[in-house]
Amino acid sequence: MKINFEDERPIFLQIAEGIEDGILVGAYEEEGQVPSTTEISMTYKINPATALKGISRLVEEGILYKRRGLGMFVSTGAIAVVRAKRKAAFSKQYVAPLTREARRLGLTSGETVELIERSFRDE
Repeated sequence: MKINFEDERPIFLQIAEGIEDGILVGAYEEEGQVPSTTEISMTYKINPATALKGISRLVEEGILYKRRGLGMFVSTGAIAVVRAKRKAAFSKQYVAPLTREARRLGLTSGETVELIERSFRDE
């Protein structure tokens, strides 16, 4: 997990997204433990309340849960929850603007898909 203090996004969101990233790539497995708010705050030299806010957000979304006296753990099904959340955000942030611009340019959906597929091949 990386925190960019120059980023416009609040630090607590970066913490939440960093843990989500870790879940998606397998660094934090379902039913596995994640770093504590103390560990996060000490590692990044941030206020523990900021770390707690990021963790609490994931608890509210059902991605993490607390085991009393043991710490925070990844919920069963968290990978699916994170993927669904990220897909919805991806669609809103990238796909919707892309399709709006494609319509303005007079591109058909087939032409747009072809451009996307070409971009996948070129990378």
